[in-house]
Amino acid sequence: MTTPRVTLLPGDLIGRDLAPFVIELVAAAGGAIDWELQEAGAETGEGPVPTHVIESIRRNGLALKGPLKSPVGEGYESPTVTLRKALGLYAGVRRIRNLDGLKARYAGVDLVIVRENTEDVYAGLEHQVHPGVVESIKVVTRAATERIAHFAYRYATANGRKRVAIVHKANIMKKADGLFLSAAREVGAKYPELETRDVIVDNACMQLVQKPHQFEVLVCGNLYGDILSDLAAGLVGGISAVWGVDQSDDVVVFDAIHGKAAHLMGKGVANPLPMLLPAIALLEHVGQAEAASRLQSAISAVLTAGTALTADLGGSATTREMATAIRSAMR
Repeated sequence: MTTPRVTLLPGDLIGRDLAPFVIELVAAAGGAIDWELQEAGAETGEGPVPTHVIESIRRNGLALKGPLKSPVGEGYESPTVTLRKALGLYAGVRRIRNLDGLKARYAGVDLVIVRENTEDVYAGLEHQVHPGVVESIKVVTRAATERIAHFAYRYATANGRKRVAIVHKANIMKKADGLFLSAAREVGAKYPELETRDVIVDNACMQLVQKPHQFEVLVCGNLYGDILSDLAAGLVGGISAVWGVDQSDDVVVFDAIHGKAAHLMGKGVANPLPMLLPAIALLEHVGQAEAASRLQSAISAVLTAGTALTADLGGSATTREMATAIRSAMR
């Protein structure tokens, strides 16, 4: 079997500290990955997302990405959004499930949020029409909506899910969200074996908090998918339990979507799980299920034992100490 070549993008935040542990632990689990290290971020001198980074990911078709700085209220476009646009990563998949050994508000949660990544207010179409007045344009197209809806229904079918919820705000945004809702419903009708419902986004937030087990797959526009992903992460233990996958038909990027932790950079005390979990999903994706299972089981053993956890997990261990414990658990 050919060893897959994967672009490793530590980013310009805590991923720089965590990437070496990911490489080490994936290898210790028996994973065979040919890592191609690429630098991105504001300090590269070539812009936050250099052209050669995009070319590397496109060439390899696979990437593992750490967090990237995104200025708030000013500055350049979010580098993650830039990557999604450049690579056509139209589908954002966030699997929300409990991690063995990690304390959480609920047990037995296992749902998937499928997010349309290319348009909505994330299209970045903003302008000032008058001093103190800014317009931000929400873009919804039938083509993109049908594409993400088909993706969500195919995902549900392939993964044994029975229910799909379409999340919208068509009661207020009657044209934009009305188009998303009607187009997604039309797609849903082509999958009669699956149960389809639609949920207004604010009600979806409440329902997730009250009864998360009722959901299996939720398909959302860009903004709603972003918000619901973070809300749902809080149900199963926060940043240590959730990762992201952004994909097109040709490229898959496994993403540490939480835990930027700029204040911990260089201190050696950051939680390694936000970047290890997408690495496990990567191993599964490339057919290295045994290595993925070995690493996942070791993480669960360390969390359950509770003796080598970083501060955010309730312990006092360093990153190295937690990584060593995970490696030992694999033996």
